[in-house]
Amino acid sequence: MARVTDNRIAGIIHPNPVECGDEGETLRSALAHPQDSPTFSEFLAGKGKTLFIVNDGTRPTPTSKVLNIIWDDIRDGNCDFIIATGAHRAPTEEEFRFIFGKYLEPLRRKNRIFVHDAKKADEMEFIGTSSNGTEMRVNKRALEAERIVIIGSVEPHYFAGYTGGRKSFLPGLASYETITMNHKYALRPEAKALALKGNPVHEDMIDALKTLKDKKIFSIQTVLDSERRIYAATAGNIITSMDAAVEAANRVFVVDIPRKEDIVVTVAPYPMDVDLYQSQKALDNGKLALREGGILILVSKCRTGIGDDAFYQLLSSCASPREVMAKIEGEYKLGWHKAAKMAEIGLWAEVWAVTDLAPDVLQKIFIRPFSSLQGALDAALESKGTGARALFLMDGSLTVPNIT
Repeated sequence: MARVTDNRIAGIIHPNPVECGDEGETLRSALAHPQDSPTFSEFLAGKGKTLFIVNDGTRPTPTSKVLNIIWDDIRDGNCDFIIATGAHRAPTEEEFRFIFGKYLEPLRRKNRIFVHDAKKADEMEFIGTSSNGTEMRVNKRALEAERIVIIGSVEPHYFAGYTGGRKSFLPGLASYETITMNHKYALRPEAKALALKGNPVHEDMIDALKTLKDKKIFSIQTVLDSERRIYAATAGNIITSMDAAVEAANRVFVVDIPRKEDIVVTVAPYPMDVDLYQSQKALDNGKLALREGGILILVSKCRTGIGDDAFYQLLSSCASPREVMAKIEGEYKLGWHKAAKMAEIGLWAEVWAVTDLAPDVLQKIFIRPFSSLQGALDAALESKGTGARALFLMDGSLTVPNIT
């Protein structure tokens, strides 16, 4: 933590403290008492392949902890795993180990791990159209399996409302074109954190799920605390299990604050610090605690660089955030929703950043770079003058400030 006098600190915000029980028991209870579904063991009964859909390394989902509980039930079964990358890249070796833990090598030896690639058209199959016109093309492995088990986690999401549940299919296993159609709705103001009802992204995802109405699906959803321990778990029906997890997620991640501040420091923790593309989520949550005309300071390693660069190419090709917004009004490409969210902040506040990225990389997209948090804070406090205070959002990618 940088040095700041106490009277200049508005608060140091973490996710709300919650009491966690035994993680294994929490998971076993969820599997034994599922929402609107047979128990997990009953669901697995029968012949045919079971496909497990798991999150990629950009999510904190405790997949390996879930495997600790269910491994004996599935180790000798006809089971495959597919990593629901959506439009993200394939995992790195570090990310594979983060996802699967000690089960990585046993699964690899049996060639049971697959990685979704949204751009491989020959691996997708068209299964229907949502009422909004989103053409649902998903990975054939999901359609060929007798049954599907989803392992996910539920946290606030800056335009889908929350992660979890239906996101394993869209965008998780969807084609690039399908994801593009759905994510265009992220440009609408109703697409925001904590919003499900009236959120066009979420409602399109739910509507698109109807094209899978005949598929046997069992969903395992977790909610983590600030230490990445399993606080709650739900299982069973893909929709109702997520709804139940949302209630627990709110208890952890929605943090009340008394007012907005002139300076907000928002931190993207591991694994959300993987790149600038993912780190943007910390900016979107941080803006909720920032006064108009304030300074928003992102702290993120951006370990692998920029990430999917469509948003960066758009931002860096424009002379101002206003020009970015004008260009998006004329057309849409996947990733431009990210540019829109960043440009929107730039219309009414300053964005600074402490990252491992080269300074010119940030300057090209209207972000002022700093080599240290101390330097950024000193400059921000001097800029805003006497009376300005800094609020620290220590898990900015997930924590949503709520003005009381």
